[in-house]
Amino acid sequence: MKDFPIPVVALGPGAHTEDESLDYLPMPAGMATYRPPVLPEAEDMVGLDGAREALNQVLALLHRGQAGQVPLLGLAAADVALLNQVLGEGEASAIVQLGDGELEVRVQESVFAGVWRLMTWRGSELVDDAVEVGPVPELFRAVANEDVWEHPPRWVGALPPNVQNAPLLIEEVRDQSRRWRVGQLPHVINLTLLPVSPEDIAFLDHHLGTGRVLVLSRGYGNCRISNTRFPHCWRVVYYNSMDKVILNTVEVVDMPEVAMAAPEDLQDSHDRLCEVMAWLEDAA
Repeated sequence: MKDFPIPVVALGPGAHTEDESLDYLPMPAGMATYRPPVLPEAEDMVGLDGAREALNQVLALLHRGQAGQVPLLGLAAADVALLNQVLGEGEASAIVQLGDGELEVRVQESVFAGVWRLMTWRGSELVDDAVEVGPVPELFRAVANEDVWEHPPRWVGALPPNVQNAPLLIEEVRDQSRRWRVGQLPHVINLTLLPVSPEDIAFLDHHLGTGRVLVLSRGYGNCRISNTRFPHCWRVVYYNSMDKVILNTVEVVDMPEVAMAAPEDLQDSHDRLCEVMAWLEDAA
């Protein structure tokens, strides 16, 4: 007689015991929320007209619902200090390499969603400084478009060990990115739900290429967003508060939604900045 393939479990009161240690997936924590800026005392505001003018220009862009930049380079140190204090640091930041890597743009979203600080550095030298209003800095799209391969490489020969499904995924991305047009819904490939090995993911990333835009969004846990060398193609990876990957995707879209401020966010930023500016005017 063959062994019974399923272990026999006795039934009845007390026969079944629960595992005392339940292993739940760690829940994300530390969500970033809006905190009003801590403003200086009224007597410390005297003469900071440059900061007020720059903030009024930002407020005007928000009021009109218009994307645009406000230059800050050349402002006095005291004005810049007030701007830093008012804008603070929001939940999104980015690094964008320009040209041959000599220039680096460090982007930080302010506590006002859709209001971004862009500082361009050549080594330790600040060469440009501006505030940009909009769902996402236009620099991200411009550099991502420049990074697109004219002729993406194709693998020839036997596949590396443990690489099985990556070539099919690359062809899917190649087809979708070629046909995608602005206004269409994003095409999302959820690698977390697919039977892919670590070697598959490494092979996929190598053949999609890595661009010069790297965005980190901190909400529930972290989200890492980077452009590939295919048109309209982004890698979006979500981590929980324990830095464990919980969602790994390839998105064919103009810009991943997680990187952008929504219209209601921009309206909310307008209302909050109005309150700050009213305080600044009263303190003048």
